[in-house]
Amino acid sequence: MGFESPAKDYIEDTLSITKLCRMDANSRTVKTDGGYAILDMSLRPQPGDYVLIRYDGMTDFGQLQGRSFITRDGEAIEGEGVEVFGVVTFTVNDLRRDDCPV
Repeated sequence: MGFESPAKDYIEDTLSITKLCRMDANSRTVKTDGGYAILDMSLRPQPGDYVLIRYDGMTDFGQLQGRSFITRDGEAIEGEGVEVFGVVTFTVNDLRRDDCPV
């Protein structure tokens, strides 16, 4: 008996990493030195995107610039031997690390 409470319209869901980073079946989480990287496997890399790549038996992050990938070391990787795993959509940093305050 009675009527529904009007406060029910203002109830919010619990905030989670899945909702914040829009994770779905196409997303993967990769542990990094400073936290985690969220990859979207369904996106096609566009110039300027950060991607997870494998080359010469190593796995690293790189930024797509034209037809080459620029690694964290500044090395330009081109050619057939590069495999792209996914586009980095979010990074989650561990703020408890004292050596990286910013």
